[in-house]
Amino acid sequence: MRHFPSTAPELRQLALQVLLQTDPEEKCRLALAIADDVTLNGQAELNEPDGIPGRPVRPELVPPGQVGRRAMHTVEGRAVLIHALAHIELNAINLAADILWRFAGLPEQFYRDWLRVMKEEAYHFQLLSDHLQQQGYHYGDFTAHNSLWEMAAKTRQDLIARLALVPRTLEARGLDVTPGVAVKLAQAGDARAAEILGIIYRDEIGHVAIGNRWYLHFCTEQGLDPVALYPRLALQYKAPRLRGPFNLEARRTAGFSDKELQLMQQADQP
Repeated sequence: MRHFPSTAPELRQLALQVLLQTDPEEKCRLALAIADDVTLNGQAELNEPDGIPGRPVRPELVPPGQVGRRAMHTVEGRAVLIHALAHIELNAINLAADILWRFAGLPEQFYRDWLRVMKEEAYHFQLLSDHLQQQGYHYGDFTAHNSLWEMAAKTRQDLIARLALVPRTLEARGLDVTPGVAVKLAQAGDARAAEILGIIYRDEIGHVAIGNRWYLHFCTEQGLDPVALYPRLALQYKAPRLRGPFNLEARRTAGFSDKELQLMQQADQP
């Protein structure tokens, strides 16, 4: 990939500090403390240190099928769900921090965009963690899985694949399911959780849009067909199969083309 003349070593070093931090609350504090107008300069490649990503001792990471049941009709069941959502948001902080520090020599706006994403993910985690505590639980009380970060690890040397398979695939799935989960939480009497999911849903449309915009940007720069490339990347990196129903309105708002959406729906047919 051809590099661009502007990079952001200060921001990238700060993002790496966020990524390496093991305490979730301190990770959020560090992310939110980074100024929006932090200086961007230099083109230095950063060496990858040990300890990526920094994560707390708990929760215990298990295969997805072994994560606790998320029953809506009990306080604990809803807490398991909120915990799972908090874990997704903590992973999302790490994902944004990783894409910020790992890939050097990119346009300035690329770094500005992912700084915004990292800070909003930190805010989301704080909202969910605080709500979990109000229910009598803490982040780490339940098991969690590592699927989001596993895909980040697979694509650590391929920026286009990272953009295609993390924000445009794994995170975009939240656009499909979050509104329905919010409705169920509200029906179960947890209006605050439903309100938090509304905030997350609004922001995640923007995050997926950022992923889409930069995926298209780099595909165009390299003369690649973004629609034709996607299934090849999904196969190469063993991405999960896209399953409907799809939130077509949200996905369009987030930058998916009608052609892509049509292909998604066709692939989802039995």
